[in-house]
Amino acid sequence: MFNISPELKKILATAREFVHEELIPLEPAYLADGFNALEPVLQQKRQMVKELGLWLPQVPLDYGGLGLTLFEHGLMSQELGQTPIGHYVFNCQAPDAGNMEILIDHGTPEQKEQFLIPLLRGEIRSCFSMTEPEHAGSNPTIMSTTAVREGDSYIIDGHKWFTSSADGAAFAVVMAITNPEASRHARASQIIVPLDTPGYSLVRNISVMGEPGDGWASHAEVRYDGVRVPLTNLLGKEGEGFAIAQERLGPGRIHHCMRWLGICERAFEMMCTYALQREVAPGRPLAGQQTIQNWVAESRAEINAARLMVLATAKRIDEAGQYAARDDISLIKFHVAGLLQTVLDRAIQVHGGLGMTDDTPLAYWFRHERAARIYDGPDEVHKWSVARRIFAKYQ
Repeated sequence: MFNISPELKKILATAREFVHEELIPLEPAYLADGFNALEPVLQQKRQMVKELGLWLPQVPLDYGGLGLTLFEHGLMSQELGQTPIGHYVFNCQAPDAGNMEILIDHGTPEQKEQFLIPLLRGEIRSCFSMTEPEHAGSNPTIMSTTAVREGDSYIIDGHKWFTSSADGAAFAVVMAITNPEASRHARASQIIVPLDTPGYSLVRNISVMGEPGDGWASHAEVRYDGVRVPLTNLLGKEGEGFAIAQERLGPGRIHHCMRWLGICERAFEMMCTYALQREVAPGRPLAGQQTIQNWVAESRAEINAARLMVLATAKRIDEAGQYAARDDISLIKFHVAGLLQTVLDRAIQVHGGLGMTDDTPLAYWFRHERAARIYDGPDEVHKWSVARRIFAKYQ
Protein backbone atom coordinates (compact mmCIF):
# COMPACT_ATOMS: atom_id res chain seq x y z
CA MET A 1 0.00 0.00 0.00
CA PHE A 2 2.88 2.37 0.81
CA ASN A 3 6.11 2.66 -1.13
CA ILE A 4 9.18 2.67 1.09
CA SER A 5 12.47 3.66 -0.52
CA PRO A 6 15.56 1.43 -0.26
CA GLU A 7 17.26 4.22 1.70
CA LEU A 8 14.48 4.30 4.28
CA LYS A 9 14.45 0.51 4.55
CA LYS A 10 18.16 0.64 5.35
CA ILE A 11 17.64 3.36 7.98
CA LEU A 12 14.85 1.38 9.63
CA ALA A 13 16.88 -1.83 9.62
CA THR A 14 19.85 -0.07 11.21
CA ALA A 15 17.64 1.51 13.86
CA ARG A 16 15.96 -1.84 14.58
CA GLU A 17 19.31 -3.57 15.03
CA PHE A 18 20.58 -0.78 17.29
CA VAL A 19 17.47 -0.91 19.49
CA HIS A 20 17.71 -4.67 19.97
CA GLU A 21 21.47 -4.88 20.41
CA GLU A 22 22.30 -1.67 22.28
CA LEU A 23 19.17 -0.45 24.08
CA ILE A 24 16.94 -3.35 25.09
CA PRO A 25 19.80 -4.86 27.16
CA LEU A 26 19.84 -1.61 29.19
CA GLU A 27 16.19 -1.90 30.22
CA PRO A 28 16.75 -3.82 33.49
CA ALA A 29 19.09 -1.07 34.74
CA TYR A 30 16.70 1.65 33.57
CA LEU A 31 13.71 0.04 35.28
CA ALA A 32 15.62 -0.67 38.49
CA ASP A 33 17.69 2.49 38.90
CA GLY A 34 15.96 5.20 36.87
CA PHE A 35 16.97 7.65 34.16
CA ASN A 36 19.59 9.70 36.00
CA ALA A 37 21.62 6.65 37.02
CA LEU A 38 21.68 5.42 33.43
CA GLU A 39 22.20 8.77 31.74
CA PRO A 40 26.01 8.49 31.34
CA VAL A 41 25.54 5.23 29.43
CA LEU A 42 22.71 6.74 27.39
CA GLN A 43 25.02 9.60 26.39
CA GLN A 44 27.46 7.03 25.02
CA LYS A 45 24.65 5.43 23.04
CA ARG A 46 23.64 8.86 21.73
CA GLN A 47 27.15 9.35 20.39
CA MET A 48 26.88 6.00 18.62
CA VAL A 49 23.61 7.11 17.02
CA LYS A 50 25.31 10.27 15.76
CA GLU A 51 28.11 8.20 14.26
CA LEU A 52 25.54 5.98 12.53
CA GLY A 53 23.98 9.08 10.95
CA LEU A 54 20.59 8.48 12.60
CA TRP A 55 20.55 11.49 14.93
CA LEU A 56 17.43 13.72 14.84
CA PRO A 57 15.43 11.65 12.34
CA GLN A 58 12.49 14.08 12.51
CA VAL A 59 14.47 17.30 11.97
CA PRO A 60 15.08 18.94 8.54
CA LEU A 61 18.43 18.47 6.84
CA ASP A 62 19.18 22.20 7.20
CA TYR A 63 19.20 21.77 10.97
CA GLY A 64 21.36 18.65 11.06
CA GLY A 65 18.62 16.01 11.02
CA LEU A 66 17.70 13.18 8.69
CA GLY A 67 14.88 15.19 7.16
CA LEU A 68 12.34 12.35 7.29
CA THR A 69 8.76 13.13 6.32
CA LEU A 70 6.05 12.61 8.90
CA PHE A 71 5.19 9.28 7.27
CA GLU A 72 8.83 8.17 7.28
CA HIS A 73 9.43 9.28 10.85
CA GLY A 74 6.28 7.41 11.83
CA LEU A 75 7.95 4.20 10.72
CA MET A 76 11.11 5.16 12.60
CA SER A 77 9.08 5.97 15.70
CA GLN A 78 7.60 2.49 15.64
CA GLU A 79 11.09 1.00 15.77
CA LEU A 80 12.28 3.28 18.57
CA GLY A 81 9.08 2.79 20.56
CA GLN A 82 9.95 -0.83 21.27
CA THR A 83 12.07 0.32 24.21
CA PRO A 84 11.31 3.09 26.74
CA ILE A 85 14.65 4.77 25.99
CA GLY A 86 14.62 4.58 22.19
CA HIS A 87 13.37 8.06 21.33
CA TYR A 88 15.61 9.72 23.91
CA VAL A 89 18.75 8.09 22.53
CA PHE A 90 17.91 9.27 18.99
CA ASN A 91 17.00 12.79 20.26
CA CYS A 92 13.44 12.69 18.97
CA GLN A 93 11.73 12.37 22.36
CA ALA A 94 8.82 14.35 23.71
CA PRO A 95 8.71 17.10 24.78
CA ASP A 96 11.98 18.15 23.13
CA ALA A 97 10.90 17.11 19.63
CA GLY A 98 7.87 19.38 19.78
CA ASN A 99 9.91 22.28 21.12
CA MET A 100 12.41 21.78 18.31
CA GLU A 101 9.60 22.02 15.77
CA ILE A 102 8.16 25.26 17.11
CA LEU A 103 11.60 26.85 17.54
CA ILE A 104 12.46 25.96 13.95
CA ASP A 105 9.18 27.40 12.67
CA HIS A 106 8.72 30.39 15.00
CA GLY A 107 12.02 31.10 16.74
CA THR A 108 14.06 34.22 16.05
CA PRO A 109 17.72 33.82 15.01
CA GLU A 110 18.75 34.72 18.58
CA GLN A 111 16.33 32.19 20.10
CA LYS A 112 17.59 29.50 17.77
CA GLU A 113 21.20 30.22 18.69
CA GLN A 114 20.55 30.24 22.43
CA PHE A 115 17.97 27.46 22.78
CA LEU A 116 17.47 25.44 19.58
CA ILE A 117 21.04 24.65 18.60
CA PRO A 118 22.05 23.20 22.02
CA LEU A 119 18.80 21.23 22.01
CA LEU A 120 19.53 19.78 18.58
CA ARG A 121 23.04 18.85 19.67
CA GLY A 122 21.67 17.03 22.70
CA GLU A 123 23.58 19.28 25.09
CA ILE A 124 20.45 20.35 26.97
CA ARG A 125 16.84 19.25 27.49
CA SER A 126 13.63 21.28 27.59
CA CYS A 127 10.03 21.05 28.76
CA PHE A 128 6.60 22.36 27.75
CA SER A 129 4.59 24.01 30.51
CA MET A 130 0.88 24.29 29.71
CA THR A 131 -1.40 22.12 31.91
CA GLU A 132 -2.58 23.56 35.22
CA PRO A 133 -3.95 21.61 38.19
CA GLU A 134 -6.72 24.16 38.70
CA HIS A 135 -8.19 23.75 35.20
CA ALA A 136 -9.26 20.93 32.89
CA GLY A 137 -6.41 19.99 30.60
CA SER A 138 -8.97 19.07 27.94
CA ASN A 139 -9.63 22.80 27.42
CA PRO A 140 -6.24 24.56 27.16
CA THR A 141 -7.87 27.89 26.29
CA ILE A 142 -8.67 28.27 29.99
CA MET A 143 -5.66 28.94 32.22
CA SER A 144 -4.64 31.20 35.08
CA THR A 145 -0.93 31.68 34.35
CA THR A 146 -0.26 35.26 33.26
CA ALA A 147 2.60 37.08 31.57
CA VAL A 148 2.34 40.83 32.12
CA ARG A 149 4.48 43.35 30.26
CA GLU A 150 6.69 45.52 32.43
CA GLY A 151 9.16 47.63 30.51
CA ASP A 152 11.17 45.32 28.29
CA SER A 153 10.18 42.21 30.27
CA TYR A 154 7.36 39.78 30.89
CA ILE A 155 6.51 39.00 34.52
CA ILE A 156 5.16 35.45 34.68
CA ASP A 157 3.02 34.12 37.52
CA GLY A 158 1.38 30.72 37.49
CA HIS A 159 1.10 27.15 38.67
CA LYS A 160 1.63 24.24 36.24
CA TRP A 161 1.81 20.49 36.49
CA PHE A 162 2.60 17.57 34.22
CA THR A 163 5.39 19.74 32.86
CA SER A 164 7.07 16.62 31.56
CA SER A 165 10.86 16.33 31.84
CA ALA A 166 11.27 19.58 33.77
CA ASP A 167 13.66 17.80 36.15
CA GLY A 168 17.07 18.72 34.74
CA ALA A 169 15.73 20.75 31.81
CA ALA A 170 17.47 23.96 30.75
CA PHE A 171 14.37 25.86 29.66
CA ALA A 172 10.60 25.67 29.44
CA VAL A 173 8.20 26.86 26.78
CA VAL A 174 5.44 28.36 28.94
CA MET A 175 1.84 28.99 27.89
CA ALA A 176 0.59 32.13 29.63
CA ILE A 177 -2.20 34.67 29.20
CA THR A 178 -0.82 37.88 27.68
CA ASN A 179 -3.99 39.27 26.13
CA PRO A 180 -6.84 38.64 28.60
CA GLU A 181 -9.38 40.74 26.65
CA ALA A 182 -8.86 38.87 23.37
CA SER A 183 -10.98 35.97 22.11
CA ARG A 184 -10.32 32.72 23.95
CA HIS A 185 -8.07 31.32 21.20
CA ALA A 186 -5.99 34.51 21.08
CA ARG A 187 -5.40 35.16 24.77
CA ALA A 188 -2.32 33.01 25.37
CA SER A 189 1.26 33.23 24.17
CA GLN A 190 4.26 30.94 24.33
CA ILE A 191 7.29 32.32 26.13
CA ILE A 192 10.72 30.76 26.64
CA VAL A 193 11.80 30.65 30.28
CA PRO A 194 15.33 29.53 31.24
CA LEU A 195 14.84 27.43 34.35
CA ASP A 196 17.63 29.12 36.29
CA THR A 197 15.54 32.31 36.29
CA PRO A 198 14.67 33.58 39.82
CA GLY A 199 11.09 32.83 40.79
CA TYR A 200 10.89 29.48 39.04
CA SER A 201 10.64 26.42 41.25
CA LEU A 202 10.18 22.71 40.70
CA VAL A 203 7.75 21.72 43.45
CA ARG A 204 8.00 17.96 42.91
CA ASN A 205 8.15 15.15 40.41
CA ILE A 206 4.58 13.85 40.38
CA SER A 207 4.20 10.22 41.36
CA VAL A 208 2.55 8.34 38.47
CA MET A 209 0.92 5.18 39.81
CA GLY A 210 3.54 5.04 42.55
CA GLU A 211 6.56 6.14 40.50
CA PRO A 212 7.82 9.75 40.59
CA GLY A 213 10.55 9.12 38.03
CA ASP A 214 13.57 11.34 37.53
CA GLY A 215 15.29 13.41 34.89
CA TRP A 216 13.78 13.17 31.44
CA ALA A 217 11.49 10.34 32.58
CA SER A 218 9.37 12.44 34.94
CA HIS A 219 6.41 14.81 35.15
CA ALA A 220 6.77 17.87 37.36
CA GLU A 221 4.65 20.31 39.27
CA VAL A 222 6.23 23.75 38.89
CA ARG A 223 5.59 27.36 39.90
CA TYR A 224 6.37 30.69 38.29
CA ASP A 225 6.38 33.40 40.97
CA GLY A 226 7.27 36.78 39.49
CA VAL A 227 9.55 35.20 36.89
CA ARG A 228 11.06 37.98 34.76
CA VAL A 229 12.18 37.24 31.21
CA PRO A 230 12.87 39.61 28.29
CA LEU A 231 10.13 40.35 25.76
CA THR A 232 12.46 38.85 23.17
CA ASN A 233 11.72 35.40 24.68
CA LEU A 234 8.25 35.49 23.11
CA LEU A 235 7.76 32.71 20.53
CA GLY A 236 5.95 34.03 17.48
CA LYS A 237 3.52 36.86 18.19
CA GLU A 238 1.44 37.66 21.23
CA GLY A 239 -1.81 35.72 21.23
CA GLU A 240 -0.51 32.97 18.95
CA GLY A 241 0.21 30.49 21.74
CA PHE A 242 -2.85 28.32 21.15
CA ALA A 243 -2.32 28.22 17.37
CA ILE A 244 1.35 27.28 17.79
CA ALA A 245 0.40 24.56 20.27
CA GLN A 246 -2.06 23.13 17.74
CA GLU A 247 0.70 23.06 15.11
CA ARG A 248 2.80 20.71 17.20
CA LEU A 249 -0.11 18.45 18.16
CA GLY A 250 -0.86 16.96 14.72
CA PRO A 251 2.64 15.63 14.03
CA GLY A 252 3.00 14.82 17.73
CA ARG A 253 0.00 12.53 17.59
CA ILE A 254 1.52 10.62 14.66
CA HIS A 255 4.77 10.25 16.64
CA HIS A 256 2.86 9.04 19.70
CA CYS A 257 0.63 6.63 17.81
CA MET A 258 3.54 5.00 16.02
CA ARG A 259 5.50 4.84 19.28
CA TRP A 260 2.50 3.14 20.87
CA LEU A 261 2.42 0.65 17.99
CA GLY A 262 6.11 -0.02 18.64
CA ILE A 263 5.19 -0.81 22.24
CA CYS A 264 2.37 -3.03 20.97
CA GLU A 265 4.80 -4.93 18.73
CA ARG A 266 7.24 -5.49 21.58
CA ALA A 267 4.47 -6.55 23.97
CA PHE A 268 3.07 -8.87 21.27
CA GLU A 269 6.48 -10.45 20.72
CA MET A 270 6.92 -10.97 24.46
CA MET A 271 3.42 -12.41 24.78
CA CYS A 272 3.97 -14.95 22.00
CA THR A 273 7.44 -15.94 23.20
CA TYR A 274 6.32 -16.41 26.79
CA ALA A 275 3.17 -18.32 25.81
CA LEU A 276 5.31 -20.85 23.96
CA GLN A 277 7.78 -21.24 26.85
CA ARG A 278 5.46 -21.24 29.85
CA GLU A 279 3.80 -24.55 30.65
CA VAL A 280 0.52 -24.81 32.55
CA ALA A 281 1.29 -28.51 32.98
CA PRO A 282 4.11 -30.74 31.72
CA GLY A 283 4.03 -30.65 27.93
CA ARG A 284 1.13 -28.11 27.85
CA PRO A 285 2.34 -24.62 26.94
CA LEU A 286 0.13 -21.58 27.42
CA ALA A 287 0.10 -21.21 23.65
CA GLY A 288 -2.16 -24.23 23.47
CA GLN A 289 -4.96 -22.45 25.32
CA GLN A 290 -7.70 -21.17 23.02
CA THR A 291 -8.06 -17.90 24.95
CA ILE A 292 -4.38 -17.14 24.39
CA GLN A 293 -4.68 -18.06 20.73
CA ASN A 294 -7.63 -15.67 20.38
CA TRP A 295 -5.65 -12.86 22.02
CA VAL A 296 -2.70 -13.43 19.70
CA ALA A 297 -4.84 -13.53 16.55
CA GLU A 298 -6.90 -10.50 17.57
CA SER A 299 -3.82 -8.49 18.58
CA ARG A 300 -2.10 -9.22 15.30
CA ALA A 301 -5.11 -8.09 13.27
CA GLU A 302 -5.67 -4.99 15.40
CA ILE A 303 -2.04 -3.86 15.33
CA ASN A 304 -1.81 -4.33 11.56
CA ALA A 305 -5.04 -2.38 10.99
CA ALA A 306 -4.03 0.44 13.34
CA ARG A 307 -0.66 0.80 11.63
CA LEU A 308 -2.29 1.26 8.24
CA MET A 309 -4.66 3.80 9.73
CA VAL A 310 -1.85 5.86 11.28
CA LEU A 311 0.41 5.75 8.22
CA ALA A 312 -2.47 6.79 5.98
CA THR A 313 -3.07 9.76 8.28
CA ALA A 314 0.64 10.68 8.23
CA LYS A 315 0.60 10.52 4.45
CA ARG A 316 -2.42 12.79 4.31
CA ILE A 317 -0.81 15.35 6.62
CA ASP A 318 2.35 15.30 4.46
CA GLU A 319 0.31 15.85 1.30
CA ALA A 320 -2.65 17.99 2.38
CA GLY A 321 -1.81 19.45 5.80
CA GLN A 322 -3.15 19.04 9.32
CA TYR A 323 -6.51 20.70 8.78
CA ALA A 324 -7.50 18.32 5.99
CA ALA A 325 -6.53 15.38 8.21
CA ARG A 326 -8.07 16.65 11.46
CA ASP A 327 -10.69 13.89 11.69
CA ASP A 328 -8.13 11.22 10.88
CA ILE A 329 -5.83 12.61 13.58
CA SER A 330 -8.60 12.36 16.18
CA LEU A 331 -9.56 8.85 15.07
CA ILE A 332 -6.04 7.45 15.37
CA LYS A 333 -5.44 9.22 18.69
CA PHE A 334 -8.24 7.50 20.59
CA HIS A 335 -8.19 4.27 18.59
CA VAL A 336 -4.49 3.48 18.99
CA ALA A 337 -4.42 4.66 22.62
CA GLY A 338 -7.19 2.17 23.38
CA LEU A 339 -5.49 -0.61 21.45
CA LEU A 340 -2.28 -0.01 23.39
CA GLN A 341 -4.09 -0.60 26.68
CA THR A 342 -5.68 -3.78 25.31
CA VAL A 343 -2.45 -5.32 24.00
CA LEU A 344 -0.51 -4.45 27.16
CA ASP A 345 -3.25 -5.94 29.32
CA ARG A 346 -3.24 -9.17 27.33
CA ALA A 347 0.56 -9.40 27.49
CA ILE A 348 0.56 -8.85 31.25
CA GLN A 349 -2.16 -11.46 31.71
CA VAL A 350 -0.17 -14.01 29.72
CA HIS A 351 2.90 -13.31 31.86
CA GLY A 352 0.88 -13.78 35.06
CA GLY A 353 2.68 -12.60 38.19
CA LEU A 354 5.81 -11.83 36.16
CA GLY A 355 3.85 -9.28 34.18
CA MET A 356 3.21 -7.27 37.35
CA THR A 357 6.92 -6.90 38.11
CA ASP A 358 9.60 -4.67 36.65
CA ASP A 359 11.50 -7.73 35.46
CA THR A 360 9.96 -6.88 32.09
CA PRO A 361 8.99 -3.42 30.71
CA LEU A 362 5.30 -4.39 30.55
CA ALA A 363 4.36 -3.01 33.98
CA TYR A 364 6.34 0.19 33.30
CA TRP A 365 4.42 0.75 30.09
CA PHE A 366 1.12 -0.10 31.76
CA ARG A 367 1.76 2.57 34.42
CA HIS A 368 2.97 5.31 32.12
CA GLU A 369 1.02 4.68 28.94
CA ARG A 370 -2.38 4.64 30.63
CA ALA A 371 -2.03 8.39 30.19
CA ALA A 372 -2.15 7.89 26.40
CA ARG A 373 -5.94 8.12 26.67
CA ILE A 374 -5.63 11.49 28.44
CA TYR A 375 -2.76 13.63 27.15
CA ASP A 376 -2.92 15.45 23.79
CA GLY A 377 -6.68 15.43 24.17
CA PRO A 378 -8.64 12.79 26.11
CA ASP A 379 -10.50 10.10 24.17
CA GLU A 380 -13.86 11.70 24.87
CA VAL A 381 -12.90 15.05 23.32
CA HIS A 382 -11.62 13.43 20.14
CA LYS A 383 -14.73 11.28 19.82
CA TRP A 384 -17.01 14.27 20.40
CA SER A 385 -15.11 16.34 17.83
CA VAL A 386 -15.25 13.67 15.13
CA ALA A 387 -18.85 12.68 15.79
CA ARG A 388 -19.99 16.30 15.58
CA ARG A 389 -18.46 16.70 12.11
CA ILE A 390 -19.82 13.33 10.97
CA PHE A 391 -23.35 14.31 12.01
CA ALA A 392 -22.95 17.62 10.18
CA LYS A 393 -22.52 15.71 6.91
CA TYR A 394 -25.88 14.01 7.36
CA GLN A 395 -27.94 17.03 8.36
